[in-house]
Amino acid sequence: MFLASSSLDLLLHRCATPRQAQQIHALILLTGHHNHSPFLSARLISLYSHLNLLPAAISLFLSAPSPSSSILCNSILRSLLSHSQPFQAICLYRRARSLNAIPDGFTFPLAIRSCTSLSDSSLCVAVHAQAVTMGFGNHLHVANELVLLYGHRGQMDIARKVFDGMRVRTVVTWNILVSGYSQNREWDNARKVFDVMRRSGPTPNSVTWTSLLSAYAQCQCYNEVTEVFDEMRECGCEATAEAVAVALSVCPYVGSNGGRDGLEKGKEIHGFVERSGFEGFSFVRNSLVCMYGKLGNSVDAEKLFSEMEMRDLVSWNALISSYAASGCCDEAYVVFRRLEEAGEPKPNVVSWSAVIGGFASCGAVEKSVELFRLMQRAVVKYNAVTLATVLSACAELSSFGSGREIHAHTIRNLMDSNILIQNGLLNLYTKSGGLNYGCLVFDRIKDKDLITWNSMINGHGMHGSCDKALSTFRSMVACGLEPDGITFVAVLSACSHAGRVTEGQKVFDLMVHQHGISPGLEHYSCMVDLLGRAGLIREASELVEKLPMRPNACVWGALLSSCRIHGNAAMAEDTASRILGLEEETSGNCMLISNIYAATGRWEDSARVRVMTREKGIRKNPGQSWIEVNKTVLVFSAGGSLPPGAEGAYDVLEDLNRQMETENQVASDWFLLDWVDEEG
Repeated sequence: MFLASSSLDLLLHRCATPRQAQQIHALILLTGHHNHSPFLSARLISLYSHLNLLPAAISLFLSAPSPSSSILCNSILRSLLSHSQPFQAICLYRRARSLNAIPDGFTFPLAIRSCTSLSDSSLCVAVHAQAVTMGFGNHLHVANELVLLYGHRGQMDIARKVFDGMRVRTVVTWNILVSGYSQNREWDNARKVFDVMRRSGPTPNSVTWTSLLSAYAQCQCYNEVTEVFDEMRECGCEATAEAVAVALSVCPYVGSNGGRDGLEKGKEIHGFVERSGFEGFSFVRNSLVCMYGKLGNSVDAEKLFSEMEMRDLVSWNALISSYAASGCCDEAYVVFRRLEEAGEPKPNVVSWSAVIGGFASCGAVEKSVELFRLMQRAVVKYNAVTLATVLSACAELSSFGSGREIHAHTIRNLMDSNILIQNGLLNLYTKSGGLNYGCLVFDRIKDKDLITWNSMINGHGMHGSCDKALSTFRSMVACGLEPDGITFVAVLSACSHAGRVTEGQKVFDLMVHQHGISPGLEHYSCMVDLLGRAGLIREASELVEKLPMRPNACVWGALLSSCRIHGNAAMAEDTASRILGLEEETSGNCMLISNIYAATGRWEDSARVRVMTREKGIRKNPGQSWIEVNKTVLVFSAGGSLPPGAEGAYDVLEDLNRQMETENQVASDWFLLDWVDEEG
């Protein structure tokens, strides 16, 4: 029997089942075409892959009489990558190379793509070197994949060198480079390449514009996103649904006019969506729901949500998370309960994490921990974001026991190496009095980021270990990590609480002159506190007077607190008048002024401040403290009722008070005075 290869190829094209594929394979073997037609073998490998018979495809490649054929090699690599098997792909590539297979312009891109998926630096360098050695360094498709590879690895300097060395570039090449800068949050370089492309390269298409939009969005340049989106439409480039979704996602953060600028821009884009027919894209409608929800426009968010013909879990989560992000925790929980009652779809980890995170960010940390317990009972698998949120809530509650329990969960689920969770654990232990545990967590973190270092510095400072805070700061700088404004607030605060004036002044100068960070009010507040605590009231006052910006309530409050500590009544009087003249007044400062007047016998002035604060609507949040007993957090509020199960706490408190009196440790009248708002 003789069948021409063209006839067998036609049969392969018409094949639709595994059985038919095996029959045609048998025909190819019987007719001997497998010995001299690698093209048919390659076609059969592709067919097996398409029919999800990957083992048969691999077996065929390994048993082929000519496995060194680039056609066969390309076919098996493509098949393995389409099934997300990059490791097997690179292994078979190595096997083909050992059999003297000669890669071509299609082989190298596939091998490079395998390296991209595996993130193996040595493999990347080896395949790149092979491509250059064999003369494919400037091949369009090979170079495109190399730029993509190095962009994925965050090595944009090498990606740019490959790009600059290319003799031929297409719009795809330019898009890959812009996208690489976008993924690595280098919006300035993305914009530079984009501008060069407009001047001397191919015309940017919708993919280019969308990559640029993403670059700005990821770097939180929200106003620039809307400007680029407008520029895109003005240039006549047809917007895509993806570009619209990016533009909508930044609207809640546009402008500073109480969200009104963002709402107006969002409504404008909403109109564009309706005119352009993008409403049919579910992710665009979900983006609209998110936009309105985050801006607090619950009416439009609910209207869009209710008008959806098909509400999937993503749609429910969009509404829940948008309410939670805007601080509307109760509304988010109501929608969450509606989802639970609907039965299908059931809340997933995103749904639970959104409401847990919402309550935590609103200060209702007890509720967030309670919801986490309910999530566990519902047998919903949590992720790193969920645990990091709950750890943050436990840290705010100083709930050491609950935090350790969650730590155990992370170990059992092999999640304790996640940087998000590691930073959460570090924050928990340093804020809950477990500094030694925090140090152990810190030491075990291999890839410490800026948050890690800042948390450890702040932890040492909170526990009065100024030397360790300074030492950790120096280690951070020695590692090559650039500190930010938050780092210096933590270091200055540590120096302040320890009375280390000289070190604090050196750190402040270091921040300005060596690291180029312009001091903000929070840094000046720390410096005023540093000088004031050390008794250098005049120097602290002079610093406030020389500030390059208008002092706020925190700066004046730091000076006032120093006056109280050192009994400087004259300067306290002047500082109090400055605070009372501010538009922004805090309950803490007003309470402090009232107490200072009362402590010096000026009862009428003390009463005047209390009356003034009521008239201005300034209210002091009741003081709170909490303890953890048998895994239950008991919260005590000033003026509030006794929490259930806490009756024994007052017996212990009375014993401690008697002991303090015996040891003469009762504070002076300056500290005993307190101001309680009659209204609560």
